[in-house]
Amino acid sequence: MRIISGKFKARRFSVPKAFPSRPTTDFAKEGLFNILENQLDLYDLRILDLCSGTGNISFEFLSREAGNVIAVDQNSRCLRHISETAKQLGITSGLTTIKEDIVHFIERTEETFDLIFADPPYAYSKHAELVQAIYQRNLLNPGAWLIVEHGRDTKLNELPNFEFVRSYGNVYFSFFTKDNQ
Repeated sequence: MRIISGKFKARRFSVPKAFPSRPTTDFAKEGLFNILENQLDLYDLRILDLCSGTGNISFEFLSREAGNVIAVDQNSRCLRHISETAKQLGITSGLTTIKEDIVHFIERTEETFDLIFADPPYAYSKHAELVQAIYQRNLLNPGAWLIVEHGRDTKLNELPNFEFVRSYGNVYFSFFTKDNQ
């Protein structure tokens, strides 16, 4: 994997064999960040990365100096990999890792975010419930975005606040917004 842009541009990091997470492809990640950079000012945001896995998305945000990232995953191996990679990249601030089930995290957090990226396993059967829980808990700041990565068979376009979906091969991103209120 490589970091596409920003202060860590072209830096590569690898994932150990039999890693318990599927990284977002570079092709899909590049498409995602092209959309984000054309729609948002990424500087100094409060970002939540749910099911952070390899940390691929978190590192891309940090490379672009997008602000503070909270990476949540329930797998200790994933979080250990994120911490080790952060050290290799020289990241000393702006990244917090939390070992917790994402549903429990959403239920208990008192924080709000400018952008939430969620990448549960494609076989996860509760993508829609995850989106609804984020809105019910009012975790998005005014003008914030929620992006859910999913596979071809997941359809989220009928949920409230849905804006659009983009696909990059077998990777789909559904975009949701929070009105400026």
